[in-house]
Amino acid sequence: MPSFAKFGNDLYTGRRSYDIVGKRNMWYAIAALIVVISSIGLFTPGINSSIEFRGGSEFRVSNAESTSEITGQRAVTDVKPGANVRVSVVGDNGVRVQTEKLTDTETGEVKKSLAEAFDVAEDDITSSFVGATWGRDVSKKALNSLLVFVVLVALFIALYFRTWKMAVAALGALAHDLVATVGIYAIIGFEVSPASVIGFLTILGYSLYDTVVVFDKVRENTDHIAATTKRTYGEAANKAVNQTLVRSINTSVVALLPVAAILFIGSFLLGAGTLKDISLALFIGMLVGTYSSIFIATPILVHLRQGEPELAEQAVRVRRKRVEKGLSEDAEPLNLTDGPSEAEPVTAGAGPHRQVSDTATAPGAQLRPGSGKQRTQPRRGGRKK
Repeated sequence: MPSFAKFGNDLYTGRRSYDIVGKRNMWYAIAALIVVISSIGLFTPGINSSIEFRGGSEFRVSNAESTSEITGQRAVTDVKPGANVRVSVVGDNGVRVQTEKLTDTETGEVKKSLAEAFDVAEDDITSSFVGATWGRDVSKKALNSLLVFVVLVALFIALYFRTWKMAVAALGALAHDLVATVGIYAIIGFEVSPASVIGFLTILGYSLYDTVVVFDKVRENTDHIAATTKRTYGEAANKAVNQTLVRSINTSVVALLPVAAILFIGSFLLGAGTLKDISLALFIGMLVGTYSSIFIATPILVHLRQGEPELAEQAVRVRRKRVEKGLSEDAEPLNLTDGPSEAEPVTAGAGPHRQVSDTATAPGAQLRPGSGKQRTQPRRGGRKK
């Protein structure tokens, strides 16, 4: 789309700019609201852990004519009154029934009850048992994996960008993504399975990748910024966010399309339960990860760095210079493209870069390309013979 391409080009060159960093309090408020709602969901109704984490008995019914969840629940409670039963549909004619640990006798009776309830043979029902110890081991390993990931991320960013403040900002965005994703998972009521944990770790890596790309542009725009009077650190960081905005949107859309197809077609229409676990985590995580890399990570970084004495002094010089020019202290720089803010006069013939005469830039002057080391000069009339 030419219009969208022009929009991206305008953002990159600075002809168009959105004050994302300057409105960070609003983004903080939105992020805080998301975290609060997600945190409430973590406690009420709470995380719906799969049988792999909590342990218990599981029955899978195949070739069932009816996949009613109420039918499965009644079949189990008839054998064990008061049992906590979870029933889910798998595919077109499959049913998965999970409950707490049952004895061998109770397991046999539940199989018979399920066979009668769903009108299938007992051979079409399989049973399995997952011990609580195994579930605790899986939970412990999942938590250890998350901690190792966070530590490695912090070390990588601190060493790569040579500042711990970028690591803190990136981890703040990652924490937002994790809490939001798990909280929404809890509110919706989806089971958190080992596949879900894989999805959580995947979206953290995706969010980190997007954040590192933005931070790399921030570092490029703010290199030696303390010696300039064109932009403050916050304005240069905001320009970096604008320059990478279209790239973040494009990457997110391209990544979300196949995930959305897996989630809505593969999971809800075809009934692939495992796909539903991991695809929902990826879908939610990519959305909040895109938000955090744009609206959370860089504003936190600016918030942490703008108080540094060198950058605070530079910001004062920038505002003072704008006032001297009759501009507002918060006015955008006049020249938004990269390069020096003011052209320094150069004596003609001094150094390799000689000043072009005023006639070269006069209206209507014709220029011809130079050859070798010769710079562009105005076309001159031929000598009279």
